[in-house]
Amino acid sequence: MDIINVMLIDDHRVVRQGLRDFLELQDDIEVVGEASSGEEGVQLARELLPDVVLMDLVMPGIDGVETTRRLKAVSPSTRVIVLTSFADDEKVFPAIKAGAISYLLKDISPEELAHAIRAAQRNEAVLHPEVATKLMQEFSSPRPNEAPVDQLTPREMDVLRLVARGMSNKEIAEALIISEKTTKTHLSNILSKLHLADRTQVAIYALRKRLVPMDDQ
Repeated sequence: MDIINVMLIDDHRVVRQGLRDFLELQDDIEVVGEASSGEEGVQLARELLPDVVLMDLVMPGIDGVETTRRLKAVSPSTRVIVLTSFADDEKVFPAIKAGAISYLLKDISPEELAHAIRAAQRNEAVLHPEVATKLMQEFSSPRPNEAPVDQLTPREMDVLRLVARGMSNKEIAEALIISEKTTKTHLSNILSKLHLADRTQVAIYALRKRLVPMDDQ
């Protein structure tokens, strides 16, 4: 059985202890570290390179959104699950754009949390229903100033569609029979041409433009 290494970032010790107590009951999940601030969390992630991080959003110092952004920079393979009490637009969209794979509210059941962690390890997103509704509305909203997709080459379009399906650079390279370095170059070109910041924005762009079916997500 593959063990999923999880790290906790939350400024409330009682919350971290409750999460640890539950997760340690799971045979396939191990809590490898915890941090009480964003700064501490980024440093710890750099050292531990956890598979999954449970991220609070409202913390002293740098908030969970900025922490997510910095953490993904030092440990790109780590999947960040936002676990918060807030689902307002000014938190949901920045968190997703910063690189969070899932967005959950703290009213979920322990079993749902364990499911989300296992899904994140498979590079699958799990969203609270309220958050999913907001994202669907975001996908369907018109964007008059959005860069046109016809700037992309056919190969860049292939990469864009596979990114939107949640595939890693390595998986995309294998699927398209190209090198991982070439995949990264195509992705960099996509981000530049479409004026996007990261893979999450690429996925949202592809969904909004109906370049991939919603069923693929």
